[in-house]
Amino acid sequence: MYRKGIETMEIKILGPGCKKCEKTEKIVSAVVAEMGADAAVKKVTDMMEIAQHGVMSTPAVVLDGKVISAGKVPDKKHVRKWLENAR
Repeated sequence: MYRKGIETMEIKILGPGCKKCEKTEKIVSAVVAEMGADAAVKKVTDMMEIAQHGVMSTPAVVLDGKVISAGKVPDKKHVRKWLENAR
């Protein structure tokens, strides 16, 4: 298990619900499942909450409070790398 015994990662997918945002959520959720990562994936569509992260372009991915991607759909390779480096 990835991050076993460590606090659960919080991953937020920020976006209004567009196709790219939905695709990003599916990719991130798939990688979390494949890795067995201890992570909670949450979709955020509230524009005020999105703005609080300073995001101007969606979809965006926030990992433990830090924006790690904005304005593009990440591929599985990048998501895996983010999770591996999130120690």
